[in-house]
Amino acid sequence: MTENTADAQEYIDDMARKRGYVLDYHKVMAKHDFDVLKAANGLVSAAYLDQRTLDRKTKELIFIVSLTVMRASKGHIQSHIRVALDLGLSPTEILEAIEIALPEAGVVAFQTGFEAWREVVGVDGLEPTVVAHDGGSGAS
Repeated sequence: MTENTADAQEYIDDMARKRGYVLDYHKVMAKHDFDVLKAANGLVSAAYLDQRTLDRKTKELIFIVSLTVMRASKGHIQSHIRVALDLGLSPTEILEAIEIALPEAGVVAFQTGFEAWREVVGVDGLEPTVVAHDGGSGAS
């Protein structure tokens, strides 16, 4: 490993320890544009990781809701759901936060977060006992 590669590896490992996850773009940027990754991560640290007034649990819920409203990738939302669970938040608390997306962003945005949550916590629902078409995960 070159010195820069070793620095980048140490940095990405530190990101994983502090965040509890890393995204694919973090890994690629660490290898191919380390300076920009450090700059972007500095903003995330100041707004999200550094201890300020809000605790980490609250910040995770805010992240989950904002990612849901923005219709982020399921994997990105799930990474924050897993961290929230690791921090001691219950599946019900996380679902309640995701439900906040309903009145402002609508059912389509809500379903993005809901499906991410459902897969992570491993829950299922009730099946109708009458004949009905299956709307899949994207139906309203």
